[in-house]
Amino acid sequence: MTPGTSVIVNMLGGVALLLWGVRMVRTGILRAWGERLRFFVEHRLRSRLSGFAAGAAATTILGSGTATSMIVSNIAVTGALPTALGLAVLLGADTGSAIITSIFASGLSLALWTSPILLAIGYVVFNWSDETKPHNTGRILIGLGLLLLSLRLISAATQPLNTASLFHDVLSALGHEPVLGFIVGALLAWAFHSTLAAILLIGSLLTNGSLQAEGALYFLLGINLGGCLPAAISALALPVGARRIPMANLLCRGLFSIIVLGFVGPISHFLNGLQLSELHKALSFHFGFNLATGLIFLPLTKLVENLVVWMIPDGQSEDSLARPRYLDPLSLSSPPVALANATLETARMTEILERMFTTALEAIAANSKTTLKAIDELDERLNLFQSAVQTYLADLAQMAPLSKDESRRALETTLYVSNLEHAGDVIQLNLVNRINVKIQEGLTFTPAEQNSLDSLSSLIAANIKRAAAVLTARDVDGAKALIEQKDQFRALEQSVIDEHFRKGAGNKKEALRRSALFVDMIRDLHRINSHIVSAGYPIVDEAGLLRETRLRKTNSEKR
Repeated sequence: MTPGTSVIVNMLGGVALLLWGVRMVRTGILRAWGERLRFFVEHRLRSRLSGFAAGAAATTILGSGTATSMIVSNIAVTGALPTALGLAVLLGADTGSAIITSIFASGLSLALWTSPILLAIGYVVFNWSDETKPHNTGRILIGLGLLLLSLRLISAATQPLNTASLFHDVLSALGHEPVLGFIVGALLAWAFHSTLAAILLIGSLLTNGSLQAEGALYFLLGINLGGCLPAAISALALPVGARRIPMANLLCRGLFSIIVLGFVGPISHFLNGLQLSELHKALSFHFGFNLATGLIFLPLTKLVENLVVWMIPDGQSEDSLARPRYLDPLSLSSPPVALANATLETARMTEILERMFTTALEAIAANSKTTLKAIDELDERLNLFQSAVQTYLADLAQMAPLSKDESRRALETTLYVSNLEHAGDVIQLNLVNRINVKIQEGLTFTPAEQNSLDSLSSLIAANIKRAAAVLTARDVDGAKALIEQKDQFRALEQSVIDEHFRKGAGNKKEALRRSALFVDMIRDLHRINSHIVSAGYPIVDEAGLLRETRLRKTNSEKR
């Protein structure tokens, strides 16, 4: 292998390891503490300053401004986060990203001894417990270890470049071409989907002397612009309100980076007067740029919001189920109206659940993994509706005195949206997994098995529609019919399983595997149906038509 090829291969491996380490850290934090971060951003922010501070703190913990931006965009889907406040969070996130980047880039020498320790401890913790937080703490430690190890690899890979005159000529040329260096930096950040990874790569070149600080500033400005692109692109599939926040952040950082591009010479002259290494000059510039962006645009967030609303107006073609519509805060002063609003949104949740279920059935019929990808987005939307409805009802309980009947209805609605969310979890976590196994292993159900699945699925689809009508009208007869459907479903389910085992699956391994998968799917359908028909119980109970127990009395009890 030639020296040039060796440098390229080692660089690619180091960068890939760096990206994987960043991803493991981000995934571990989101899985262990993502919901707490989401709840804090959604319910505890009341001003631009608190939003800025929260964004900086969250990103310092997450280690990824892109991750924070995606969390904020998903919260904005519910309409709970205005664009101006969301922009304040992202401006803080950019500053937090600059802090964590400076810490990691300054720790290149620490990577010599800390990465093996972190890897060893992370592996032990990861395998020691299956509990969410310890397990993901191990994942985070492994990710940090890989990240630091990648810095060593990148540093070692770039050592031969110190004596490569052609490479120095190219970097020198880029250092004197502001626009070209700016574009290359933006492309690096976009390709890596991480400003941290891109700046650490530039930092390794600065440390090895392959790049001077003045030339690096053009790259850093481009990286700051390019770092906004992944979040803005990812938000394109979201509703209008969620697209505006990352776009506003892109406008602020993009505009300021272009302005600063014309002042790199004086800034570089100022940095040369400081007694700092080339690396720390670049890191100081990066942190100062993000802090200045936040301080300049934080008072202007409302103005930027108006500009983005003009650029991305409310569209008529937006999905009607993209976000809650009827949770009007002004109606909280009137409990009957607020409860009706919450009921309407709960009925709309059943429509989202119906889409999820229909999508899963389409994936079974077509053996398509691609079709299943839509379920994750629908489940996220279901979770957002649940959070919005339950928060709305909690606010109602605090703002207005509720009668006994109103309190009962609020509790019933809270419990039922939780049931709908659980039904969605069964589809997303269990049923989708069964479908994936069926596709991967090439299993095909017999015509009788497929007909049985279709019959049970038809009952569930009908019950979802019936539940929405029962919720809205609070019809006692409809609620009774819904509960009776549970008994019909149970009878059909038992008949299907009895017939399945009476015929037998055969002795072949594939037939036994298909049989087990079929039964698991039947059980998943049973759980989904149980969550759906639970809508009828409170209505029937209120009418005094619900028995206290289903247990049959024994002869001794009858006496």
